[in-house]
Amino acid sequence: MIVDGLIVCIQAGLLLLLALLAMRMMALVRSEPLVTGPQRTCSNTGNSIAVHRSDRAYRIAKEPTADKKPVVDTAPDRAELLTRLHILAGLQHRDCRANCLDLSNAPEAVKVYGTAWLYGAASVLCARSTPHSEMLVNIVAQIASRKLGIRQSEAIEAMDTLTASAVHLACFRAGVEGAEFWLQNKYVPTSASLYEVITANAFI
Repeated sequence: MIVDGLIVCIQAGLLLLLALLAMRMMALVRSEPLVTGPQRTCSNTGNSIAVHRSDRAYRIAKEPTADKKPVVDTAPDRAELLTRLHILAGLQHRDCRANCLDLSNAPEAVKVYGTAWLYGAASVLCARSTPHSEMLVNIVAQIASRKLGIRQSEAIEAMDTLTASAVHLACFRAGVEGAEFWLQNKYVPTSASLYEVITANAFI
């Protein structure tokens, strides 16, 4: 009987220890922050997305896209424009002299025609973003003064009132055509030359 009672007591003690151990484990589990599998996966996925986006943004910044080509500024600056127009005006001035037309002693109307021609030529030689700009007008007036003998103030006035005369517009268009041809072929065709447009519109 004594042995049986001892065994019962030991079993009861073991059950009590197991119960205490279970309660302790429950308390520990409740006191620790709960981190479940899906939350950890979501966090990792978020990090992966962030890295992917960062890497993609870097590649976009480094690699040129198909619709965004590098912009190359091929427009001539002021010095180059002045040089080109000076050469072209010199060639036309020499052509006029070869045909016995002295522009420096020509009537004022002829000098205005020549200014309109130079203005058209300069509009082709300059950057597309700066046609009819103040810089262009000043350059044309400077060249016209040297090659045609017209005062710069009168040359500027002729360009400002260009659309008021059909003859001036015709001279302007001839200058445009002459400069476009000159850029491609290094000479001005007779039909668009300064001498031709002057003699076609003025009695010399």
